[in-house]
Amino acid sequence: KAAFDELLSGGADIVTSGNHIFDKREVNEIIDREPFLVRPANYPDGVSGKGACVYPFKAFNVGVINLAGRVFMPTLDCPFQKAEKLLCDMARECDVIIVDFHAEATSEKIALAHTLDGRINALVGTHTHVQTADERILPQGTAFISDLGMTGPWYSAIGTDLKCVVPKFTLGLPAKFDVAKGECVYSAAIIDIDANTLRTKSIRRILIKNEQMPPPVTKVV
Repeated sequence: KAAFDELLSGGADIVTSGNHIFDKREVNEIIDREPFLVRPANYPDGVSGKGACVYPFKAFNVGVINLAGRVFMPTLDCPFQKAEKLLCDMARECDVIIVDFHAEATSEKIALAHTLDGRINALVGTHTHVQTADERILPQGTAFISDLGMTGPWYSAIGTDLKCVVPKFTLGLPAKFDVAKGECVYSAAIIDIDANTLRTKSIRRILIKNEQMPPPVTKVV
């Protein structure tokens, strides 16, 4: 809950998630009562929370769908079939629809984006923590990027302290993943949608970091 409250206080209107949403049991205290906290919609029936929401923004209803991939990920229901079902329900209610596809494989993300092209305003990939340079508008007008990237410590292994990660790879032993310290990077994308036509005009990725920040002096062994 503290992390969720921090995101809201930082200006977030809707918080999507991914395969780690239920790692902390505390999430069960809020996930059913927070209208704009969503988990992947393709969890099986009976799982707490919801996989989509509709956010009223000025004169518009903005629909957000959260899905998780299945390639190199925990097995869930088919995200393609779940997307089709949700779009049938949300298309009548929403002026704008954005999909957060939390997936490992870029091919799976691209395939879903093309499947939904022209029926949603944007599909943004998440999960790998590394921003991709393939932002584009697809042929039927949907904005796409394979991965938004992370907001977290720059000198790290996708946010994790290198002193924890390196031994895991070199020795093959379990390791506690502690968050790294130091300067952070902010990754995001700005998607411009025409208020009159409701068509997506552009997508621009953002990567903000301090170019002068020195690497840590800690030796990794």
